[in-house]
Amino acid sequence: MRLKRSAVALATASMLVLAACGGDGDGDDKKSSDNPSVDTENLGNTGSGTDPTREGPATIEGAKEGGTVTVLSSPGLTTPIDPSDLYYTDTNAILTSLVTRQLTQYAYDQESGQMILVPDLATDLGTPNDDFTEWKFTLRDGIKWETGAPVTADEVAFGIIRSMDGKTFPNGPGLYYSNPYFLGGEDYKGPYTAPDAEQQAVTVDGNTITVKMAKPFPDFPFYASFPAIGPIPTDPAVSDPAKYAQHPLSTGPYKIEQYTIGKTLTLVRNDQWDPNTDPARTAYPDKYVFKVGLQSEQIDQILLADSGEAKTTLAYDDVLAQNYRKANETGRLVTGGQPCTYFYALDQRKVPDKSIAEALTWALPYNDQIVATGLIPDVNAVATQNLMPPGVPGREPYDPVEGHGPFQTDPEKAKQILADAGNEGYEIKFLYSTDSDVSVAGKDVLVKGLEAAGFKATPVATTLADSVSDRDDVNGDINMRSYGWCSDWPSGATWVPPIFQSTDLEEVGFGTNESAFNNPEIDQKIEDVSALPVDEQPAAWNDLEKEIMTTYLPVVPRYYGGVVQMHGSAIEGVVIDNTLGMPSFRDIWVNAG
Repeated sequence: MRLKRSAVALATASMLVLAACGGDGDGDDKKSSDNPSVDTENLGNTGSGTDPTREGPATIEGAKEGGTVTVLSSPGLTTPIDPSDLYYTDTNAILTSLVTRQLTQYAYDQESGQMILVPDLATDLGTPNDDFTEWKFTLRDGIKWETGAPVTADEVAFGIIRSMDGKTFPNGPGLYYSNPYFLGGEDYKGPYTAPDAEQQAVTVDGNTITVKMAKPFPDFPFYASFPAIGPIPTDPAVSDPAKYAQHPLSTGPYKIEQYTIGKTLTLVRNDQWDPNTDPARTAYPDKYVFKVGLQSEQIDQILLADSGEAKTTLAYDDVLAQNYRKANETGRLVTGGQPCTYFYALDQRKVPDKSIAEALTWALPYNDQIVATGLIPDVNAVATQNLMPPGVPGREPYDPVEGHGPFQTDPEKAKQILADAGNEGYEIKFLYSTDSDVSVAGKDVLVKGLEAAGFKATPVATTLADSVSDRDDVNGDINMRSYGWCSDWPSGATWVPPIFQSTDLEEVGFGTNESAFNNPEIDQKIEDVSALPVDEQPAAWNDLEKEIMTTYLPVVPRYYGGVVQMHGSAIEGVVIDNTLGMPSFRDIWVNAG
């Protein structure tokens, strides 16, 4: 689903893990019989269910008000939280559930176990014209900022326009959806980069916001659930990007009391939020306190002990494999799908040819790394083939490297590939976090595996707090980046363009193209697929992914994700938001007894 997934550490160097041994080698997707709640055949199918007429308030039978929820994680909260620049799963889940409101939002459906799209700021899910090149949304009444001022349609429009400023907000989704799809977006650079330029895409008439497209965008209501498609104050003194990234104003049930990037986030009640205007959010706890930077084993032991504050604590890190059985016996373990693929991106500016990626595919010590880093086969590490996970519409399995079975390691074959290409001893430079036991363990296993396969392995030290910025430094001295990507909604359009479409490295950096794969011919094919009739696009995206991977292999898939997360005994309502692989914070409450 979403996001440039470094958020639960996926793209950070701390997760150097490579895969599960759950594949049977024939490439068939399967459902885990030991863990039936993780449907491994549909990880990428986050659902297209909608409820356009849902109204607030949202309530949970038997839920109680009060209490403080503590949320723990090892990595996370390592990026600014400006809605226009926000594209990571942890901050997306936290802000959209608790702090910011957008045109649309997701709600958990108990019957299907999936998230469904419902209105948020808008009165419905929007009205398109016949060819989906125009969408109209009407802003509902009664929405206020935490200051008490009413949210206006002009402020929603400004937020949408702001998302088109890729230079100012290089981490946001605008580069991949706003600029390519919105009318004039190819040329318009945004209100900060080009303050005197006129935009053509967004207009306001009373309480109605109209967004015009350069090409059909039938999925726009799903994109409208992103923080970037919500209101931003038009007062420049308030919405200055440097300041707003530290404390965006709330329109949701909670507001930010304190935020220290890479460390802590505290949310308290926003008394200006009206539950009658909100079709999906509840707000039972008084307070949320997020703490990151803990060791994974430490988090597991806190939750297993379940004493004192731990009773009202949950984690969005996965339970380590060695603690899985004990955690499962508590009855406080929640498993679910995650529409994500973890991979290594090889810097195409630095690698001499495709043979490096082919050799790496055979060299990676998949099974050893899963043991070293505490992943659980077929739960949070599922056998890969394609880049897109199973369940994405149109996906058909294929082998990116001919003859390579899922998680098959053959160092001698890797050596031969390097020798045949004249690349013996090629140096792989990658980050690892010195303050993460998991990252250090993964680094040690990876170095051993690479050296056995004829590579020179050079780990480069960073920390959890600095891992994202160090990884995204376009001038950094590494040539392999650990990364993860999740579907923004169930479509190949949320995989191929974000990961493979060219970006201006000097202007906006990697964006989400961590391999620096800049290929004009592929860019044109992406445009061609985007212009196809909607029913032809799923198969075409799969075909284009296959072409890129088998011809160029800019990234080496590691494993598909799932989640297995634990909570304290006083925390109720924990379900997995399968669009993000995160807890659905909209539904949580504290049962003090």
